[in-house]
This record gives sequence, structure tokens and C-alpha cells, in this order.
Amino acid sequence: MNVRPLADRILVRRIEEQETKRGGIIIPDTAKEKPQEGEVVAVGPGRMTEDGKRIAVEVKKGDRVLIGKYSGTDVKIEGTEYVILREDDILGILAQTK
Repeated sequence: MNVRPLADRILVRRIEEQETKRGGIIIPDTAKEKPQEGEVVAVGPGRMTEDGKRIAVEVKKGDRVLIGKYSGTDVKIEGTEYVILREDDILGILAQTK
């Protein structure tokens, strides 16, 4: 895959949560909520200010982030679903525990 987002846009692959059965009932895919956690796949160079300076994006490739359920634009690239969103749509970066 060779996708490079423009400006302060970020390409994120949603991370599916573990499927849980509640009371023995399996929830179909159509009734499941969109995952709110994702992995950053590609990052744009940042946005330009009015005086021509570039403000870099705070997230980097490989970061795990929290995103809104309905934020961004869903796209399908080479059979895999991604979300393209602005840096402002990211709610937070998840800390890596080691």
C-alpha cells in the first residue's frame, strides 16, 4: 500500500475489539458498534499556517489512538478498511505498557 495523506490528515486502521458473548447471544456484525481504537498507518506532513510555516502532526506511524465512532471518512484500500481523519478528530494517544 502506498498512500500518503495530505496536510494534517491521518490514515488509521480500526482495531476490532475481542468478540464477547453476553448471556450466550452472539451479536451479528451489522449490530456491532464501530471500534474506537485504531493504529496509525500513515501521517500527513502537517498543516500550513497563513504565514507559510508548517505545523507538524503530533501522532506518528504505529501509535494506538482513540477516535470518535463516527469521525473521519471510511475508505477501502486493497481490501482493507481504513479511516482518514484530521488530527483534530483524534481524541487521544494510548500509552504503550511494557
